[in-house]
Amino acid sequence: MKTPPPSSRSSRPPRAAAVLAAACLLLAGCSGGDDADSRADTAAAGGTGMKVALITHGAEGDVFWERVRKGAEAAAAKDDVDLTYVSDPDPAGQAELMRDAVRDKVDGIAVTLAKPGAMTGAVGEAKKAGIPVVGLNSGIDAWQSAGLLEYFGQDESVAGRAVGDKLDDLKAKHALCVIHERGNVALEARCAGVKKTFGGATQNLYVEGTDMTATSAAVTAALRQDRSIDEVVTNGARFALAAVGSVKEAGSAAKVATFDLDNDLVKAVENGSVQFAVDQQPYLQGYLAVDSLWLYRTNGNISGGGVAPVLTGPAIVSRANVGAVAGFAARGTR
Repeated sequence: MKTPPPSSRSSRPPRAAAVLAAACLLLAGCSGGDDADSRADTAAAGGTGMKVALITHGAEGDVFWERVRKGAEAAAAKDDVDLTYVSDPDPAGQAELMRDAVRDKVDGIAVTLAKPGAMTGAVGEAKKAGIPVVGLNSGIDAWQSAGLLEYFGQDESVAGRAVGDKLDDLKAKHALCVIHERGNVALEARCAGVKKTFGGATQNLYVEGTDMTATSAAVTAALRQDRSIDEVVTNGARFALAAVGSVKEAGSAAKVATFDLDNDLVKAVENGSVQFAVDQQPYLQGYLAVDSLWLYRTNGNISGGGVAPVLTGPAIVSRANVGAVAGFAARGTR
């Protein structure tokens, strides 16, 4: 069952509301109920005063998550939403942040499910408290079973298969897919998707993404050990930029491609040091997640009908089309 939308505050004066309610009872001609009326009145007044928590697994200072947050803040400003953004890469910590939001009695929660099993209990507590929860970015295969209302993001398997096809077009033969967070379902799905469609060899390299020095060293070592690797595929813009340095350090002829982009990565695509990037539009994910909770509260809307995700990617950005997104990337919205 879907969590019913909570009633919004009515903008009618108490006495007027009482008179109208009495008239409805006498005439038996009013339908739709006070909840529907109050939602309409609140929307017409231009705001809800609702509180929303956006809870992600993003690392502090990561440019990607700043874009998610920026999109969420834009939607919150438009909808008169009191938004709180918190994050913790540790799944137990992220679950506890969600429990904090439940204790704070927020009106809606948007959450990432990078490690769905760790979040099941916290999501259940939010639902029990009557708080609607939507998903974004990670967990496209788990959001429905977890009981979330809606999901906004990229189908990572589809994105991976698109990269595999692109590598075939580029005549690559051996891809190294770098996973910077072991157990992250989105990253695993991407590399599995690459392997599914890429005609050459694919191998995964697991690194500790919180230590960029160690990550760069691991990629360099892999390239030195196997000279047949001609493509390095990373799962984030900063890892792609680091991989460019690893290729040079190893004296390798490998090319670099990546999932996700930011302004620095756009410049790397422009100058040819990175072949292409897959854009999942993180700004849009944050925006839609917050806006969907507002729409649900004020109008009972459920994007995708609660049975289908709303896809924000993949879109491949290469040197041929990077100019179309460069301006938006520079201002931090792509």
